[in-house]
Amino acid sequence: MAEAVWTAEEIGRRALELSLIDERQLNSVWAEFGRHDVAPDEFCLALVRQGFLTNFQLERLQRGERHGYFYGHYKVLYLVGSGTFARVYRGVHRENGRIVAVKVLRKRFAEDAVKTDLFQREGQMGMLLRHPNIVPIYEVEKERNNLYMVMEFIEGSNLRQFIKVRGKLSPGDSIRIMTDIASGLAYAFEKGVCHRDLKMSNVLLTSNGRAKLVDFGLAAVAGGMSESELADMENPRTIDYAGLERATGVRKDDKRSDIFFAGCIMYNVLTGVPPLAETRERSQRLSITRYQNVKPLTELEPDLPRPIVQVCNRAMEFRPEKRYQTPNEMLVDLKLLQRKMESGNWEDDASSEVSAPRATVSMSEEGLDRTVMLVESNAKIQDMLRDPLKKCGYRVLVISNPDRAISRFEDDAKAADCVIFSSIELGYMALNAFNQFQENESTRAVPSILLVSEKQKKLAKEAKLDQRHVAVAMPLSLKQLRAWLLKTLSNPA
Repeated sequence: MAEAVWTAEEIGRRALELSLIDERQLNSVWAEFGRHDVAPDEFCLALVRQGFLTNFQLERLQRGERHGYFYGHYKVLYLVGSGTFARVYRGVHRENGRIVAVKVLRKRFAEDAVKTDLFQREGQMGMLLRHPNIVPIYEVEKERNNLYMVMEFIEGSNLRQFIKVRGKLSPGDSIRIMTDIASGLAYAFEKGVCHRDLKMSNVLLTSNGRAKLVDFGLAAVAGGMSESELADMENPRTIDYAGLERATGVRKDDKRSDIFFAGCIMYNVLTGVPPLAETRERSQRLSITRYQNVKPLTELEPDLPRPIVQVCNRAMEFRPEKRYQTPNEMLVDLKLLQRKMESGNWEDDASSEVSAPRATVSMSEEGLDRTVMLVESNAKIQDMLRDPLKKCGYRVLVISNPDRAISRFEDDAKAADCVIFSSIELGYMALNAFNQFQENESTRAVPSILLVSEKQKKLAKEAKLDQRHVAVAMPLSLKQLRAWLLKTLSNPA
């Protein structure tokens, strides 16, 4: 049984012995208290508060564990995720402070020649792939029987987690993410590499919304295994690939399989629903009907523009010869979809009675290097307004409290290029903030728009307006919203 650590001095001494902290840091913590007879919990809080240790490190330390804190030049900060074969940690370089992800093969596989070979080949393959939409691998090393690789750390979440929270994505965001995925696949394809494990959790989203592919491990090993061996592996996606290829009568490493599962991801982000029936039963995963009985995309999303449906359907064609034959073919069509979205061809303004100026520049030009602050408290309305703005290229800062929006400009006079105050949910709170924003010396030069619903038109009569501060009635089409933004941004202060 591991030795228990009870006193603050014992915790400090153990951390020092393991090189988790140095003498200067330890003395800094003691200096905070001015004495050594400190409660262990208080001492631990001080270590975390001063940034010398993480809770993850402290928990391991107090369990008496002496290894697993360092891999090569990298100190482990905390656990990011666990899989069947490996664990992933956030780490930091001990000398230059670079943050990385450290993927470590589980100890129970250390003597397994197949698993260790797969892990090493994954790392070596990843080191050859350098593309903005693929997570790069920097090192593959072995230390004290521990096999690990060092990768870029992505500050964000994977696509599966993201969709679980958001439900589904707008067509614009879906196309943007799928373009990133197809771009990464096309690059890898040119290098002679297929992914072979394409799924929502292997697409990471950066903090600025870009998609990056991770885990080409099965690509590294698939070429050396039979179909039955692949189907018997523990990874569920391997079974899915084997089931698809068996059902369609192609060889086990058909390069078009990645395209089918890219189509599955597109279907999922557009609808919030996975296209293939989810089951843990191996025989059902391998059943041909699972791939043939996919509910039509238009049943779940009947209002999707037809060109988007066509791209998704072609990627998910059951017959391989009717699918895109390369990721680059799919990428070309996705980029065409992006241009269609930017041109506004899919917006219908016929039912709107709002009079607005005419937008005269393309979406790709108007939002460049511009930030819009959206003041709205209702999450659904936030999404309804934010997505079209992002589609135009604007950076969107969402704030639910009008007072906090104004205080942001007190802290940073350039917090946004334009502010949209939505009174739909906030009512007079939005109106008062809009008027205050127009009156304040520090903010009156910043354009602002007050959005009012049909029932709130009286608010517009109480708004203080000029060329750069306007009130606009809802409902509002994307073209009209673009036009009002351009009107306020273009008028001189």
